[in-house]
Amino acid sequence: MQTVFHLIADDPDQRQTALTIAENLTEDDSVEIDDIAIVAQAEGIEPLTAGGDGSNMVEELLETGIAVKACGNTLELKDLAESDLVDGVETVPSGGGELTRLQDEGYAYIRP
Repeated sequence: MQTVFHLIADDPDQRQTALTIAENLTEDDSVEIDDIAIVAQAEGIEPLTAGGDGSNMVEELLETGIAVKACGNTLELKDLAESDLVDGVETVPSGGGELTRLQDEGYAYIRP
């Protein structure tokens, strides 16, 4: 199975919940997970920025093999460069496009 988490909320607690659920999924032996991805856009981009609220957890998730992707449109709107992101975060042209692509590939969509 494959799962994609959507980070879009302005609420830091909601973003933290999404990251925690992704982490918990990596540790759940009752579910056979092949791949986990996190796609962040709009205000959900905060934890993906170096030094941002939640960036330490993003670094830990990347180390476990979770793919973390930042919306290029959001980076442009917020005047952020790829160099402003946590090392290992991938930039995609649009968050909505990436979510659509992943769901078309069979990823389950979760937005806590």
